[in-house]
Amino acid sequence: MTDTELRAKGLETLIRALGELNAERFIALLLREPFDYTKWQRDLWQDEDVAELSAQAMRRRLQRDSE
Repeated sequence: MTDTELRAKGLETLIRALGELNAERFIALLLREPFDYTKWQRDLWQDEDVAELSAQAMRRRLQRDSE
């Protein structure tokens, strides 16, 4: 996947998940503040175990599939 394709797919995904306005707000927040994605990912679910994360993902998928 080229950088251009990745940007387009990422933006499409953000818009689908957040809506156009909130996707733009999200991008603006990233550009405005220093952001270390690697640290954020490492710390994101620090207090969650794999079983609970999996259960949350399954519930979300079932909810999305039923919409």
